[in-house]
Amino acid sequence: MNEPIPFTLESAPGVVLHGLLNLPEISGPRPAVVLCHGFKGFMEWGFFPALAELLSARGFVTLRFNFSGSGMEPGQDIATDLEGFRNSTFSGDLRDLLAVLEALPSLAQGRADPDRIGLLGHSRGGGGALLGAAHEAWKDRIRALVTWAAVSTFDRFSDEQKSAWRRSGEILIPNARTGQELPIGLGWLEDLEKNLSSLDLRAAAGRRAAPWLILHGDADETVPVSEAQALRSAASDPTSLEVIRGASHTFDCRHPFVGPTPALIAAMNATQGWFRRHLG
Repeated sequence: MNEPIPFTLESAPGVVLHGLLNLPEISGPRPAVVLCHGFKGFMEWGFFPALAELLSARGFVTLRFNFSGSGMEPGQDIATDLEGFRNSTFSGDLRDLLAVLEALPSLAQGRADPDRIGLLGHSRGGGGALLGAAHEAWKDRIRALVTWAAVSTFDRFSDEQKSAWRRSGEILIPNARTGQELPIGLGWLEDLEKNLSSLDLRAAAGRRAAPWLILHGDADETVPVSEAQALRSAASDPTSLEVIRGASHTFDCRHPFVGPTPALIAAMNATQGWFRRHLG
């Protein structure tokens, strides 16, 4: 198995993304899949390395990266860029993803077939991947989409929480894994309110053209399965919803990763099958 190759990319002046590239052993141009992590996640969290290795072994060029608002640096397990996390926005996530897609030919060292590109995102990253697939510049170029436990809306705070957020200028998000309280500034809320239409995930579900596999666990404690059903109801065809019985938000996995669970194996098998079917 080839070791992942690190890369950096500037998605905006002074905004540097860190990523990892897994190349398949099969020579020549290959279909490519870009992976998007979720909120409080990062490219090396839990199942992402295993997923990247699996897709690479199946012949896919696979890229994963840390969103600039993740607060994470390569090789770390705890958020250290708290200012980056504070300034996180959904529009910033989309900007980062579009930058990776535009740079894909060079990042993939000429190994990516530009006519066979897929996206996969988990949780908030599932929403970001959906926006990328629905983006005007990419909706006819993304050939396959898979989302794992994707959110159906980015508006996840109550009116009371938003009022307190405006009064204090930030809101603190606990990270149970690390024990940190991570700050989010008002930019998050202002971005959501200013760009409500362009960040509407259900509208994006109907706008995107790529064949879409929606995977969700029916025991998801963070994003209820009803959100997957809402996305499916709003989606244009071709779309398929597969509910994995008993699976949690992370398909019963934790960080650090200790091996695949039955739920993760089911998600991975469905995912690789979808990409092989639609990307070749």
